[in-house]
Amino acid sequence: MRRRSLIRAGVVAFVAAGAAATVAVAAGCTSSGAQPQTPGLAARGTVLTTVKPTRQDLTNKVSLTGKIELSPVFGLVAPVAGQVRYLNVTPPTSTPTKATRVAAVYVGKTPHYVEVPAGATFAGRLVDDKSTVTVGMPIVSARWAGYGIVADIDGAAAYQIVDGLASVQAQIKNGPGPFACTVLGTLAALPAGTIPQPPAAPAAPAGGASAPPGPAALLGPQDSGDSQQSEPTGMRLVCTPPAEVKLINGAAVTLEVVTAKATGVLVLPVEAVAGGQGHGKVDVVGPDQTRQTRDVELGLSDGRVVEIKSGLTGDETIAVPGPNLPEAQQQPGPGLGGATPGSK
Repeated sequence: MRRRSLIRAGVVAFVAAGAAATVAVAAGCTSSGAQPQTPGLAARGTVLTTVKPTRQDLTNKVSLTGKIELSPVFGLVAPVAGQVRYLNVTPPTSTPTKATRVAAVYVGKTPHYVEVPAGATFAGRLVDDKSTVTVGMPIVSARWAGYGIVADIDGAAAYQIVDGLASVQAQIKNGPGPFACTVLGTLAALPAGTIPQPPAAPAAPAGGASAPPGPAALLGPQDSGDSQQSEPTGMRLVCTPPAEVKLINGAAVTLEVVTAKATGVLVLPVEAVAGGQGHGKVDVVGPDQTRQTRDVELGLSDGRVVEIKSGLTGDETIAVPGPNLPEAQQQPGPGLGGATPGSK
């Protein structure tokens, strides 16, 4: 009897010890203490990279690839909006040493003359005589007498540089440079230039009296019709180097076009700004790490930083990268009932 009681007491003690251990393990698993953060990860919503606006001088540049060409064609544009009247131009017997007047754009009765620069010859009319033209429209083609540097331009680059050719520097591959290159004419694409046949000379009146001068005689001497007409061109920049630079026809050239300069302007890295073409957005970070998206006006950019013309004072902290612009709302197609693809 005593032996059975001892066995029963031992079983009870063993069960009690196991229960205590189970309670201890459970207590360890359900501890109410703070959990440690995963090493290397910041709290959700923390802005990790920020920048401060700075001030610096900024130059906007465009790089173009060109080559040396003999007698390149370039275009001259209407200086004002009005009606173009062409002059009849006599082909020169040598390279002109002074400008040649080739057309006039009339605003009412006031003429605004167009002249081919010295060193170039008239190559063709680009629109019909008496056409109504807009300011900046190519109306005359001219041919440079000698070597020039020609670079083709795509549409994006044309809009970058058309309003601001501050300066052009050229570097001939494995040759001279860099050197300043003087731009000729416009960047716009040119149609084929045409030179009309000269009008027939008016018959002399009876009695030997001289006839009164007609409109053509008032405009200028008659064209002999022997001038070479100009071929159409794409958008391109034509410039001429200094006289002392040695040129070889067909040699490759790199052009660096400076379109604008600014001094001491407020800038941000391009990664911190969303948008373009003068308007953008940035995320301003507050002391509590909250973000506030703010509109800014943009200016020049060199590809690394962009000018902030307004919208910031310069004391702000800006998040990098910049804000994500919302995607455009998809318009419902016919028969979709306004539902977007993938919606239920």
